[in-house]
Amino acid sequence: MRHSLREKIIDVCTKKIAKKGENVGVSFYAFFANKNDDPELLMEAATWWIHTHQLDHFEKARKIITMVEAGR
Repeated sequence: MRHSLREKIIDVCTKKIAKKGENVGVSFYAFFANKNDDPELLMEAATWWIHTHQLDHFEKARKIITMVEAGR
């Protein structure tokens, strides 16, 4: 996964945790605007989320941060 996407995921998850608490869930759609202006980046996130790690639609933001920081 490209570095810019990793940074964005960590930023979005951190903000959601600060706003809604440690148990907040996110989907990979949380990292994108409602319009699909970068389909390649969206597919990269979807592949990492669904194909590579077989994550559920919603996962705990803290779990996602841990995975991204570990380079998984």
